[in-house]
Amino acid sequence: MAEKNNRFFEYKGYPLVRNNDTIYYGNMADEYVCILSIVSKTKVGNIEIADKIRVQKMATAENLPPDKMIIKTSEKPSLYEALDIAHVWLTRKAS
Repeated sequence: MAEKNNRFFEYKGYPLVRNNDTIYYGNMADEYVCILSIVSKTKVGNIEIADKIRVQKMATAENLPPDKMIIKTSEKPSLYEALDIAHVWLTRKAS
């Protein structure tokens, strides 16, 4: 019987999990994760391409009130740019 793989897909060493139009990037055991929300899409042929993504750096501390959990916010025109800024935010030491 084949062993089930319980690992998440990773991008540049961080887990990447998608739920509909929301992508969670980072490890929940770390101090911060990034949430990428697809705001709008453009149809190219038969495929929908995200053309506006909101990126939010969020603290994972459970004792913070919800309005204090979002540390940084940005909007990017492509998934590549959104993942690129999210990766920079997660790898920098300062918030």
